[in-house]
Amino acid sequence: MSLQNFITGLPKVELHVHHVGSASPRIVSELAARHPAAGVPSDLEELRDFFTFRDFAHFIDVYLAVVDLVRTPEDVRLLTYEVAREMAEGQQLRYAELTCTPYTSVVRGIHIRDYTDAIEDARVAAERDFGLVLRWIYDIPGESGIPAADATLEYALEHRTDALVGFGLGGPEIGVPRAQFAEHFDRARAAGLHSVPHAGETTGPETVWESVRLLGAERIGHGTSAAQDPDLLAHLADTDVVLEVCPTSNIATRAVDRIEDHPLRAFVDAGVAVTINSDDPPMFSTTLNHDYEVAAGLLDLDEQGVADLARAAVAASFAPEDVKTRIRGEIDAYAG
Repeated sequence: MSLQNFITGLPKVELHVHHVGSASPRIVSELAARHPAAGVPSDLEELRDFFTFRDFAHFIDVYLAVVDLVRTPEDVRLLTYEVAREMAEGQQLRYAELTCTPYTSVVRGIHIRDYTDAIEDARVAAERDFGLVLRWIYDIPGESGIPAADATLEYALEHRTDALVGFGLGGPEIGVPRAQFAEHFDRARAAGLHSVPHAGETTGPETVWESVRLLGAERIGHGTSAAQDPDLLAHLADTDVVLEVCPTSNIATRAVDRIEDHPLRAFVDAGVAVTINSDDPPMFSTTLNHDYEVAAGLLDLDEQGVADLARAAVAASFAPEDVKTRIRGEIDAYAG
C-alpha cells in the first residue's frame, strides 16, 4: 500500500476546521443558488477562481462572502450536515471539533436558538448516518471586537448544548490584541469550556504568548510564528500546549512562503505537541488527507509515524473518553 492510500483509509479526527470554511464548491453552489443577490457565483468553474486568494486579507473577504450565504436556519442545517458527509465519506473522519462563529449568523438575522437547533439537528443526523461524532467550538470573530465577544460568550453560556466543548478566537490578528478578550475567556473557562484561540498565524510570537498567559490557551490555532522564539517553544512543550498545525492553509494565506520553510519540524524537534488539520479545506484546495501527506513529507514519516499523528489528535481532542478509546482502537487495528 502506498503512503497516500494508507492515509486515505486511516481513521482520523480533526481539531482545527471551520464550519463555514468547510463548505465545498458543491455546497457553496447550492447556497449561492438559494441567495443569488449575495454575488457569489453558483457555477463550479467560477467558484474555483473565486477561491483563489491573493493574501490573508483577501481570504477574509472571500470567507465573509460565503458567510453571507448562510441566511436561514435551513442554510445552517444544510451546511452542517453536508460538511459532515464529506468529512466522513471523503476523509475517514470519526470525530471533529467544528469551529463555529454563531455571531456572524445571528447578525444576519438567525436567532441563536434557531442556529443552535439547526447545528444540533445536523449533528445528531451525522452521527446516525455517517458515524461521525461532532463537537462545537464557538469562536469570537476578532474583527468585530468586544460586542461580538460579549454576544459569543452569551451564546456559549446561555444557549449551551452538551456538544459545545471549546471557546475560541478567530479572524484577523493584526490590530486585534488578545488581551481585550481575557475576561471572556476567563468566564468561558469557569463554565468548563476549553480555551482554543487562534494566534501566531499572521503576527509574531507575542500573540501566542498573550494567548497562553492571558487566555489560558490549551491549544493554539496555527501558532506558526512560535518557531521564532525558542523560549516560547520550550514553554509550549513544558506546559503541554498543543499547536493545531494547518500546513496547506499557511501557504495559501501566505503565513509561510514555501512549504519547505514550514516550521512543523521545528515544533516537533522542540518537543511541542502538534496535530495536523485542514482549516478551511475547500477554500485552500486541500483535504485533511492531503495535509497528512504534506506533514509526512515534512517530517519524513512512514505509515506508523502517520498513525502516530492520528493518535496525537485523538489525545489532544476534547472527545469523551469512550469515543477516544474507540477511535484509538480503530487506528491501531488499521495500522497493525
